Amino acid sequence: MTPHHVVVMVLLWAGVGCMLLSAAALLRLQGTLMRLHALAPASVAGVPLIAAAVAVGQGLGRAAVKTLFIGLLFALGGTVTAIAVGRAARQGEAEGRDEG
Repeated sequence: MTPHHVVVMVLLWAGVGCMLLSAAALLRLQGTLMRLHALAPASVAGVPLIAAAVAVGQGLGRAAVKTLFIGLLFALGGTVTAIAVGRAARQGEAEGRDEG
């Protein structure tokens, strides 16, 4: 096993670990906002780590840059989406209290 392969495997398993941790937290936590927080490690760390593993496996080149860019987009997009969903859930809960 080469050092290159070890780096790829460490990045890959770190990303998979973040995804599994988020999935377990998602099943365990109650409430919309708590579950939204449970998804943060998956979108902010899990997908970018897996993308980094794929990019390192691909070696230097355009494909690796594109893969890293996709991982960055997932990290930023996941954060923005979580903020938007959190605000919408909070507003929905506030409107539900006002009506009841």
